[in-house]
Amino acid sequence: MIAWLQWFIIAVLPFASLALATLAACMLVSNLSLFLDGESAEATKTTEPNDDSPPRVSVLIPARNEEGSIHACVESILRSVQVDLEVIVLDDGSTDQTGSIVRELVQQDQRVKLIEGIDLPEGWNGKQHACYRLAQHAEFEHLLFLDADVRLEPTAIIGLCRRRRVQHEGGDIGLLSAFPRQVTGTLAEKLLIPMMHFILLSYLPFARMRGSNHPAYASGCGQLFFTTQDAYQAAGTHAAIRSSRHDGLKLPKAFRENGMLTDCVDGSQWAICRMYTTTGEVVRGLLKNAHEGIANARLLIPFTILLGGANLLPWITLAFALSKRSSLVTEGLPVSTSVVIGILVSTIAILVSYVPRLTAAIRLRQSIVGAILHPIAILGFLLIQWWAFWNHLRGRQVTWRGRTN
Repeated sequence: MIAWLQWFIIAVLPFASLALATLAACMLVSNLSLFLDGESAEATKTTEPNDDSPPRVSVLIPARNEEGSIHACVESILRSVQVDLEVIVLDDGSTDQTGSIVRELVQQDQRVKLIEGIDLPEGWNGKQHACYRLAQHAEFEHLLFLDADVRLEPTAIIGLCRRRRVQHEGGDIGLLSAFPRQVTGTLAEKLLIPMMHFILLSYLPFARMRGSNHPAYASGCGQLFFTTQDAYQAAGTHAAIRSSRHDGLKLPKAFRENGMLTDCVDGSQWAICRMYTTTGEVVRGLLKNAHEGIANARLLIPFTILLGGANLLPWITLAFALSKRSSLVTEGLPVSTSVVIGILVSTIAILVSYVPRLTAAIRLRQSIVGAILHPIAILGFLLIQWWAFWNHLRGRQVTWRGRTN
């Protein structure tokens, strides 16, 4: 190998890896306390309502083939305390027993309502159209959009109401998103599901997000959104993102484009969710909306450098430096200072790269096994992003729940 290239790999790239790993670690440590302030709605000054009447909340659930989860979801909502609520489920063309299960719940509790789905209009994504129709039927001031695989704690809704009233430097919150605690079973889930927290907390500056309504800081979790009728209408409703598969990014962006602040917090004390149950579901779930997230021409290469450079490159430089040291020792030659430094800095970079994932695993009750195998998770995540980008270039769309839109 050319001498200068060898020197570059051993003596320069480890420092680049360390810088990238340190950036992610510092960002996560800085962000984590802000993300976790959902644990206490009293952490920041709030605007209290003028009366003591319970908040009135419409819980809106789009459901398509959710027979395994819809009953538990609705039952958990009905156990809510300190709020007046209605639960509206839209059966979006299910081919299983979803509709029948909800009809039984309607008979048992008058707070539950069922809407039948209609043919999907041209240009609409299925979930966005379902949420749009659900909001049209909502009668209460507050709107809670909830995925059918989420389970709420009894104090979740009142906690969300209080947290949404928190005032930030950027103004009042138009849209609040809470990330439920993610339950994982398979190895693929343990590796890849926590990546959404890793990306969010390692690369989104929370202080700036809460101090500005700029659309660039839009972020959220599509499993749980909380807003008001007025704010929702001002943002253009789900019609503003009608063709999107990524409401976690696009709905907050719609609010911010209309001058409102959005926020996202840890919701593990309020809700749990198991998104996927098989490796195939995990991969398809990440593929289906990746192009609207990272897997596009604008972000894919920068994030490949950020993620790969911080979490994969130090392993490569360490292996290369160790190999060089071994060959020098075998030949009876002295080990150069650059090789020793390369080994040392690469090792430090690897240790630092684990800080974000291990910290999140401990604080957010994520899988320790997934955290230990973090480099494999990064590699798998990046491969999925490039796969999604390649699919987009070929005009291929992943089918999800029987739909490609």
